[in-house]
Amino acid sequence: MPDATPATTAPSAAEAPALSDDVLAAVRRIQLRATRVVNDVLAGHYHSTFRGVGMEFDEVRVYSPGDDVRSIDWNVTARTGVPHIKRFVEERELTVSLLVDVSASAGFGSVERTRGEVAAEMCALLALAAIANADKVGLMLFGEEIERHVPAKKGRKHVLRVIREVLLHRRHEGATRIDAALAYATRAQRRHATVFLLSDFLVPDAQWEALETSLRVARRRHDVVAVALEDPRERELPPVGLVELRDLETGALRLVDTSSARVRRAYAASAERRRARRAELFRRLGVDQVVVYVGGDLVEPLVRFFQTRERRARRQGGG
Repeated sequence: MPDATPATTAPSAAEAPALSDDVLAAVRRIQLRATRVVNDVLAGHYHSTFRGVGMEFDEVRVYSPGDDVRSIDWNVTARTGVPHIKRFVEERELTVSLLVDVSASAGFGSVERTRGEVAAEMCALLALAAIANADKVGLMLFGEEIERHVPAKKGRKHVLRVIREVLLHRRHEGATRIDAALAYATRAQRRHATVFLLSDFLVPDAQWEALETSLRVARRRHDVVAVALEDPRERELPPVGLVELRDLETGALRLVDTSSARVRRAYAASAERRRARRAELFRRLGVDQVVVYVGGDLVEPLVRFFQTRERRARRQGGG
């Protein structure tokens, strides 16, 4: 396998070519659906969950009954003879980095949508929630190598670009290198960011140690959230007789007798072991996981994640 470690720079997204009416309509549909959800459900949860990078000084004003006495500015109070307090406000602006697996397996879908289409809609939800709270959003697409890097910006026009890049990216055969993508993102994003890593996490055993190392390093600098995109057919096989299965990333073919209950049980057990191993790794490293099923509801898992984070923040803050 060739070295999958990216160079010090990744390809930036060039200006988009002219798009067909069908493509523009697909991008617009995703944007409209996501906008409604963000406005109705997600924006408030996002703001409560991601509170900014610190506090900055705003003003000194006269003390009012009920103000926290710990905020009294004793220098100004002594000089004026009137109690004054220092007021601080949250330094709100955050950077949200979307790391999206666009390897060949992203083109798979056993239901009405592919994993890549679901990834585009998830990116729209997260990006619009961030933009609604005046945060910046960046995008990195990866497979075996870093394939596209869109610097973080604000604005709804930028969100449309993010949706378009994820939805239309041309997929190539080859292994997925999540570890290399994380390593690049950790170097490229120097300031603290919230990194959403969207992938199927179908990582070969040989890459597992590298994935763990890169996650641990990224977690020290950034708030990393894993978004696992699972297709129903990766959990269990239907009993439909002999089926030729093809690995989208290696091209390998395998004939499987799905009419065999033993084969179906072995397949399901293997899938469960992969999920358990993944969940244990994320738990051990302190990486939150959001599991999204292709063909299922995208909003409920995000709301549950935001609520979990809010409860944790309250416990840590003693509230």
